[in-house]
Amino acid sequence: MIISPRCVGIDVSKRMLDIFDDAIGKPERIANAPRPITEQVARWRCANVFVVFEATGIYDHALAEALRQAGIGFARINPARAQDFARAGGKLAKTDAIDARMLAAFARTMVPAAEQAAPEPTRNALAVLAKRRDQLVRMRAQEKNRRSETADRAMIERIARHLDFLDGEIKAIEAEIKTLIKAEPEICEQARLIRSAPGIGAVACMQLIAQMPELGRIGPKQVVALAGLAPFNVDSGAYRGKRAIGGGRKRVRDALYMAALTAVRRSETMKAFYERLCAAGKAAKLALVAVARKLLTTLNAMLRDRKTYLEPSAT
Repeated sequence: MIISPRCVGIDVSKRMLDIFDDAIGKPERIANAPRPITEQVARWRCANVFVVFEATGIYDHALAEALRQAGIGFARINPARAQDFARAGGKLAKTDAIDARMLAAFARTMVPAAEQAAPEPTRNALAVLAKRRDQLVRMRAQEKNRRSETADRAMIERIARHLDFLDGEIKAIEAEIKTLIKAEPEICEQARLIRSAPGIGAVACMQLIAQMPELGRIGPKQVVALAGLAPFNVDSGAYRGKRAIGGGRKRVRDALYMAALTAVRRSETMKAFYERLCAAGKAAKLALVAVARKLLTTLNAMLRDRKTYLEPSAT
């Protein structure tokens, strides 16, 4: 006989956790801090409990780690899925306590898959550095725009000094990223394989390593869906709408799109694939998305088989 677990929904915010345990039937609120979380999780340690909460960036890290260490199953779900579930159930009101109750119902009804792999410290560090680099690059672009829009010499000099500082910070982060990658043999080998593919530069390689730990470990359809490069049908009755990509890990998708731009210039295989799609009437941007998708599935196979990229014509 299979005993269903107690389902617990937790609404996560910066300072508080609102908890609804369907075995107790009433909401509870604790501080989003290590000690209260540890005490709460300890109460569930010997019970058959499954916890669901929305992915909230850094605010759910302490909760996820405490649950993982206690051996308690949990799922971190996309907030859009939770919102759609609430709307489907006719739940229009929204408070933290209501959200916690709804997440417990989501766990009971939808039975989401539990998270399996623990995060790797090196990949986490790379993800933090990659995010900071993106922030600085955006800041640098904004400052360059401001410099081009002013004629005041003193202001131009001030902006130039800030740009020099940003350049230095970006270079320092890039050097730290290289050091981290080289220090971890498995990640270093993955980087070597990834960089052998056409169009994949240092930035795209960094994003793939940091944001796509599943690369080489899952099937091509799954990896494409994770990156948000899977086209979804928009059909109803006799109507056939345009398929569109969406969701997934946007930063990975952006990096692969930029890599596709380079790949169609440097790889005869990717260029021929791109031109064949354009000749068939596909828009240039749509064809580039298809190249990005092909590039990702190729990378997935390369890491799975531990082989560098080889142009098909060279085999």
